[in-house]
Amino acid sequence: MKSYQLGGIQQIGIGVKDLKEAWRWYISMLGMDCRIFEDEAEANLMLPFTAGQPRKRHAVLAINLQSGGGFEVWQHKGTVPEEIKEEIKIGDLGILMCKIKVKNMDEAYSFFMRGNAALLCKPVIDPAGKKAGYMKDPFGNMFQFVEGNNWFLNENKVSGGTYGAVIGVTDIDRSRAVYSDILGYDEVVYDKTGNFNDFAGLPGGNKEFRRVLLRRSVPFSGYFSRMFGQSEIELVSSVGTAGKRIFRDRIWGDPGFIHLCFDIFGMDELKKYCASVGFPFAVDSKQSRSGNSFDMGEAAGHFAYIEDPDGVLIEFVETHKIPVLKKLGWYINLKKRNSYKPLPDWILKTLKYSRVKKI
Repeated sequence: MKSYQLGGIQQIGIGVKDLKEAWRWYISMLGMDCRIFEDEAEANLMLPFTAGQPRKRHAVLAINLQSGGGFEVWQHKGTVPEEIKEEIKIGDLGILMCKIKVKNMDEAYSFFMRGNAALLCKPVIDPAGKKAGYMKDPFGNMFQFVEGNNWFLNENKVSGGTYGAVIGVTDIDRSRAVYSDILGYDEVVYDKTGNFNDFAGLPGGNKEFRRVLLRRSVPFSGYFSRMFGQSEIELVSSVGTAGKRIFRDRIWGDPGFIHLCFDIFGMDELKKYCASVGFPFAVDSKQSRSGNSFDMGEAAGHFAYIEDPDGVLIEFVETHKIPVLKKLGWYINLKKRNSYKPLPDWILKTLKYSRVKKI
């Protein structure tokens, strides 16, 4: 039995050229209006993925309180972000899409259409027999939206936050050592190979693929699990030659989906386990900080990264401090807790007071 615990997807990292422009769009279209932290500093611990150089950056972590993980919107400062030179296609290697949970597919489709989102097709039936929709944000990032339930709050928004990801890999069975073993997505919803109608309207989506949709047989439970909710991961591989690595010749923080982040309890135990199965920490803030919390301005914690077999970055964050009512100076110190039991709903609901009305 593993001695660490995961509490859900905390956030997906999105590199952008203009943080304010991107965040405005994510607020208006995807409801990401609760600011957990915002910080301008130098990212000096990610050297293995930033060409060995510290990088100045502006980052914000925002969430949608209806349900789901957040977005960590990340902009290079002092250097020009390097955009991908070719369009991202299904079959490429990396995080292809962020999954978003919606209340009603038809209502969500109409809402995104009115908002001039780049809808890639009308809602279609996916291999699980459920409706799925696909769109691009104005910055070239693809999103898949699927119907779901189990909402934390009802805020009259069509969607929640991050519900998972579609990830391009070369070998699904090998990649499951990370996604099924380490992350616990061990339940196979479908494992199908062929040409798929729901991919037909996507860039490069008219080829033959193997697709495996994974969920957890043991639901996430942790401090924020009531808010983050459950999630799913879909692994996609081309039948034949794999596509390009999305971050080939680029660095972490450049435009695109830069990592997938999980909330964690028991980081030291996770580190030992990852090393034992061949996926050692590539970055470890605790090792770099002599055991102290890593300060993110309005929050603090311990973070670490591993790489999946294709170099996709998976982040883990053990949260030590979060702001609840910043105006009153109220922060929760989670280091004083000796269990990972979910926080009371009333505490999580106070995060609504961090809502941003204007950027």
